[in-house]
Amino acid sequence: MDQFEDLFARLSIDADFSRHVVGVLVESGSQLQNGLKGFSPDKKFPQAEFAPYQSGKFEWNPTGTGLMWKAYNFPVFLLSNSSTLALQEIALRNEKRKKSSTVDVADFDLVMQTTKTGTRDSESCLREQTCLPLGGYSVWSALPPINTSSSKKAKPMILTVASMDAASFFRDVSIGADSPISGLISLLAVVDALSRVDGLGDLDKQLVFAVFTGEAWGYLGSRRFILELDQHSDAVSGLDLALIETVLEIGSVGKGFTQDDNTFFAHSTMESATNGTFSALKDALGSLKTQSIKISRASKSNPGLPPSSLMSFLKKNPETSGVVLEDFDAAFTNKFYHSHLDDLSNINSSAIVAAASIVARSLYILASDKKEIKNSVLNTININASLVEELLGCLLSCEPGLTCELVNRYIASSTSCPSHYVGVVMGEPSSQPYLGNVGDVSRFVWNFLADKTAIPSKNMSSTCPKGCSGNGEMCVKVETDGKGVCVISTTRYVPAYSTRLKYEYETWEVLPHNSSDTMEEADPVWTESNWDRIRLRVYTVQDSGFDLLVLLLGITVTVLSYIVIVISKAFITKALKRD
Repeated sequence: MDQFEDLFARLSIDADFSRHVVGVLVESGSQLQNGLKGFSPDKKFPQAEFAPYQSGKFEWNPTGTGLMWKAYNFPVFLLSNSSTLALQEIALRNEKRKKSSTVDVADFDLVMQTTKTGTRDSESCLREQTCLPLGGYSVWSALPPINTSSSKKAKPMILTVASMDAASFFRDVSIGADSPISGLISLLAVVDALSRVDGLGDLDKQLVFAVFTGEAWGYLGSRRFILELDQHSDAVSGLDLALIETVLEIGSVGKGFTQDDNTFFAHSTMESATNGTFSALKDALGSLKTQSIKISRASKSNPGLPPSSLMSFLKKNPETSGVVLEDFDAAFTNKFYHSHLDDLSNINSSAIVAAASIVARSLYILASDKKEIKNSVLNTININASLVEELLGCLLSCEPGLTCELVNRYIASSTSCPSHYVGVVMGEPSSQPYLGNVGDVSRFVWNFLADKTAIPSKNMSSTCPKGCSGNGEMCVKVETDGKGVCVISTTRYVPAYSTRLKYEYETWEVLPHNSSDTMEEADPVWTESNWDRIRLRVYTVQDSGFDLLVLLLGITVTVLSYIVIVISKAFITKALKRD
């Protein structure tokens, strides 16, 4: 890994060298971060084209190289630890075989249908059905559930958001521990803590939580969520964009304790519009009665918000009141942003617990709408640190991974090792999708939020899901035993894919740019080629020089044999005539 950036820098400027490269194998190993100053293949300002301000040269991500956004004419494989050891041994054996007749070679088993003639971009490959659009399913939930049939006036809403997808140079190793999974885990811990508090329905404002996917690829999830709100679709039934008073985003919070002062930073849209939110964060911190954690406003010298889902809301409405809670001020503290090295070893669970504690109490303060709140009430809102540790093991490691006890309570996962790459949209996008088309993490988040925000249903004894069809009723944990539990909850799937795409007659169509939507204008419509499992195989072949030698020997033997036959034939003919 310490040679990775130098190699690809040379490949980009040395055409002669690049022409001879047919593939790159990258070694992996444990604790690689310790030997690196940083490694981020994303840009220095990730997704600057979607920012609501013009300052593309600002460096939020100082270690960024932009390598993951360049095109290469060869495959690049990240080896597993065992494959690394095996191929190092094979390479060493090849070095020792300089005069040997055999050599071990690598073969890339990778066939992409999009390489077919005429399908060199998203529009053409979608038309030929040789690719699928990037995307998946976001999830939102209300606490307590929203009664959509009620005649009462709807309450103003406080929307708390986080992201669940990461990116990486290597598609299947998108872990994203600090960015963004630390924020996701913090949000789940907040919901768990608030679900144990009585009287949330009596508060002046409605709490809503949203977890977006596709944010690493042009904010697909948040942009689609806002479009669904505009269209008043079934996926966002119960929500109203006009009622969203404040947006609080939990960003990268896993490295909040790596600095001496243990400070979290509040990045806000407009200081005047977010004074209430910042005051709530400060009051929440004060109620924790700790001197080891601090919270500060981000520097005024910053050009605006850091890369975040809040940008989508700000593009929709520049007057949006919003705050992003991060573990950095003017530059990422995460030196491995959007890298396969942003793993469990890159974050601190105590920082996630601290961030969740501040957010949970601040949400209660905000929902109380400036009423006097006794410390005794806030002291009942506590984060379950054991849950945070459990979520870290489930979402950021292979052992136990997605087969952990917590996940198994809700879903039957398809794999053990979690990867937070967004994936592709399978089938028709829907607010009630076929679960086989929804990723493991999205299904887990949906079930977790539906369970934690639910109130018991009168039909708990009914057969699920057939007998669970009352107002607001839904079935949770149905994957685990085929029966599930009937509860009342306002939890929905929201399809996440480009706003420039339309699904009709079982095919995808790319829509023209909407000139009034600057985010849509910047959207290139990302797609992924159809392919089978990606594999690498190593086998032994004869040296070409040895093959040539065998060929020459074969020709020589043939010629000599022919000469011997001719001479023998002439000799025998003479002998027979003599007789």
